[in-house]
Amino acid sequence: MTLMACSSTQEAKPEEEPRLGSNVITPTGSAPERRFAFVTVDGRAVTHRTFRGRMTVVALATTYDTASLAQIRFLDSLVRTHTPRINALLLILDPEENQPLLKTFASALDLSFPVALPDDATREGEGAFPGLHHVPSVVILDRKGREVWRKLGLSDNRELAGALGSLE
Repeated sequence: MTLMACSSTQEAKPEEEPRLGSNVITPTGSAPERRFAFVTVDGRAVTHRTFRGRMTVVALATTYDTASLAQIRFLDSLVRTHTPRINALLLILDPEENQPLLKTFASALDLSFPVALPDDATREGEGAFPGLHHVPSVVILDRKGREVWRKLGLSDNRELAGALGSLE
């Protein structure tokens, strides 16, 4: 009986996940560096170290979703026109067996940044970008690879440029 009186009857509330279409801004310096290593569709390695020194926009998308295709086009346009230069990475959350499709997909889009398949943990919303398993989604990393902005849902050029501008 005494033990029951000392125990808490309230359960801890789980952290609330951001809603689709919402964004989260993390103060620069308070987030940990996002460490990752992926293989691009053309067989090159891309890691967190590849992008150090520049702001980096990471988009998560699929090959079969219209909003994902729009996100990819917005990101490509932003990368080609943004000053100062930024890095970008596209993570396609399609299953591993879609690798031949991804090569054709990336080639047809003629993107100016690497396209990679993430590992299973990242695909499931864990791994390098915890909580991101919606498409499209976007994460912005600062020059040291720390996550400083994210959005679940479509982000157009204006919103991405505004986020980058507020973080630089």
